[in-house]
Amino acid sequence: MNESSSRPGPDSGRVRAEGGDPLSDVLRTVRLEAAFFYTTEACAPWSAEVAAAKDLTPSIMPGAEHLISYHILTAGQCWGGLQGEPPIELEAGDVIVFPHGDAYAMASAPGQRTSTLRMTAGRESVRLGTGPVTARFVCGFLGCDRRPFNPLIAALPHRLHLPGLARGWPETFAERLLEESRARRAGAESVLTRLAEIMFVDVLRRHAETLPPGEGGWLAGLRDGAVGRGLGLLHGAPAHPWTLDELAERAATSRSVFADRFTTLVGRPPMQYLAQWRMQLAANRLLTGTAKVATIAEEVGYESEPAFSRAFRRQMGASPAAWRRARLAAQGEAVAARG
Repeated sequence: MNESSSRPGPDSGRVRAEGGDPLSDVLRTVRLEAAFFYTTEACAPWSAEVAAAKDLTPSIMPGAEHLISYHILTAGQCWGGLQGEPPIELEAGDVIVFPHGDAYAMASAPGQRTSTLRMTAGRESVRLGTGPVTARFVCGFLGCDRRPFNPLIAALPHRLHLPGLARGWPETFAERLLEESRARRAGAESVLTRLAEIMFVDVLRRHAETLPPGEGGWLAGLRDGAVGRGLGLLHGAPAHPWTLDELAERAATSRSVFADRFTTLVGRPPMQYLAQWRMQLAANRLLTGTAKVATIAEEVGYESEPAFSRAFRRQMGASPAAWRRARLAAQGEAVAARG
């Protein structure tokens, strides 16, 4: 039996008839967490060029593997987009997100260049320019894991613009973000993460709803009847010894149709997706608990610890135990750096 083969795990006998909730599973397993929030008051003419997230991570969220940046325009009007690309106009209530952490720019008008905004943790507010305020927005960052497998980030465009999305949220949403970020009361980090996650889920839902017919990607797969059903089954019981035949039968379609449609939309065959998702689950367990490697291997569906360890090393470049030690040490240093 090859190393991607699986054996029944603890939950294999309880495959949920309705399947799982893949979006919630991914957000939970990639360890989404909030960085910080601050308000910006901008006075025309103004602009702000922001470096790529990988350059901001050490000062904003040390230890984070990936940063997603976003802005919620609460008043006024401005322009924003990826550096080097034409900007788009933003109005009050719009949300713009940069899922891949690219460098971006915000400005009072296209082509306006006046300053470079340096992001540092602990800031509560920023003022750009000196004249009358023409735009107000909340800036925020979300940290998450990108390896070994984050199907969501890989499926998102480099820029997401959601017109009017914030107008559907409670009026106190932005104020609550800032209040929690500033006060840092007990439990503030958990509250900030939950608020940011709610915002991000709303963004993802809107984006999925507006995908044009024929669009591919993981979110498009969730929206497809058969593929969405298959993803739900895989996420509902990842340790179950799934076969392509069983998945197709449960998704009420033929084996060939299911395999072709899944691969086309999701970007990889069902069994390869399952193997990579199991690796992500295992990585999360390695970082969030004290379970032995053998226990984790069984929990995610591997028939033996050696088979799991070989597969993990191929993908991550280190054994599960060594990778765990290195990541936990890095997290400890990051916590110390935050004070």
